Amino acid sequence: MSRFIAFLRAINVGGHNVKMDHLRHLFEALGFSSVETFIASGNVLFETPSKDVKSLETEIENQLREALGYEVATFIRTDAELADIANYKPFRQPELVAAAALNIAFLADALDDEARQKLMALRTEIDDFHVHKREIYWLCRKKQSESTFSNAVLEKTLGMQSTLRGVNTVKKIAAKYSASER
Repeated sequence: MSRFIAFLRAINVGGHNVKMDHLRHLFEALGFSSVETFIASGNVLFETPSKDVKSLETEIENQLREALGYEVATFIRTDAELADIANYKPFRQPELVAAAALNIAFLADALDDEARQKLMALRTEIDDFHVHKREIYWLCRKKQSESTFSNAVLEKTLGMQSTLRGVNTVKKIAAKYSASER
């Protein structure tokens, strides 16, 4: 069995409220086992014999659209990928210490050069970005409320969906469900 973490967009934001026991049930109905949620923001851990991530993402998106009545973009990572994401150092330590927040945007695919250039054009004295594999690390030097950057701006700029998580949430999930735990 492979263990995966699904990062879901539009769960418990913008009036789309979903109880975590209902969300677990929807994943179990797909035949997944060891289903758990981590905080109520659309982080679902599950096991399945399938290794086809794109197929799993589509299957979950279809199930959630049918059950919830709206689109829920799904971004899946293995527990090993998540450990790498959590341990990755996108900025120098002094920058991280001085920052107000570090967030990670999960994407379905890696950015091409054109999309990367568009993203980097959004840099300001408040916001900086680093791209690594299928993730964008967003360093916010002041309160996020002082920034003009958001997931909506990111999606419009790149022309693709994403979902954001705070680095602390990602690190907690990775620590709790590390590949070595198996």
